[in-house]
Amino acid sequence: MDSCIFFRRNNTKTTSPKAGQGGYCRFEHHSPLWRVIIHDCWASYLSYDHCGHGLCGSHLLRELVFILDSNRYRWAGNMKRLLQETCRIVAKRKEKCLTDKEYANLQKRYRNILTRGGKELPEIPPKPKGKRGKMAKSDAHNLWERLKNNEPAVLLFAKDPYVPFTNNRAERDLRMAKVKQKISGCFRRNRYAQAYCRISSYLQTMANQGVNPLVAIQLALAG
Repeated sequence: MDSCIFFRRNNTKTTSPKAGQGGYCRFEHHSPLWRVIIHDCWASYLSYDHCGHGLCGSHLLRELVFILDSNRYRWAGNMKRLLQETCRIVAKRKEKCLTDKEYANLQKRYRNILTRGGKELPEIPPKPKGKRGKMAKSDAHNLWERLKNNEPAVLLFAKDPYVPFTNNRAERDLRMAKVKQKISGCFRRNRYAQAYCRISSYLQTMANQGVNPLVAIQLALAG
C-alpha cells in the first residue's frame, strides 16, 4: 500500500489529516484548511491550485550557500543576507509581517539582486540542431530562475503573518512517523495509519500548548 502523510500546522495545533492509499492522489484537494502550503518548490506540490504556496526559506538558504561556496556569485550572497535580514525583522514584530511600504522596498531589493545576478550568470549555449529535450542548466541558473519565477511564494512569509519562514516545525512533527517506519516498518492497513495520525496529532497539539504528553494521555483516557 502506497501512503503519504500530510500535516496541517499552526502555532498551537497540528493535524495529520490523511495517510491515504495512492499517495498524492488522495490529498484533500478542496479542504478549506489548506490555505497555504510551505514546501521546497517540488513540481508535484505546485500542481495543487486550491491553495497558496510558500517556499521554505531553509531550503533556499542551503542552496544559496552551496552556490556561494561553489561559484562565488555575489548575487547569491546578497540574496542570502536579504532573506536572513527580513526573517529576523519579521520574527521580532508583534504583527509577524512587514508594512506595505517595507514590503514594496523588499520587492525592489529582491528584484535588483536578481537583475544583477542575471548578468553574473554565463549565457546558456543554444541547443544543437537535431538534439532533443532541454539544454542542461547549472544549479546556479536553476536557482536563479526559481527565485525569479516564484517571487510571491518566496516572500510570502514577510506579507502573511500566518506563514512561517520555513516548514521546519512541520517536518519535526513528521519525523516520528519516519522513525516509526524505519524501525517498525510500514502500517499493514490504512486504518492503522489513520489511528496513528490521530494519536500523533493529539499529542503534538497538546505539546504545542505546553501540556506534558503523559498528562495529555491521562486526560484523554479520563474523558
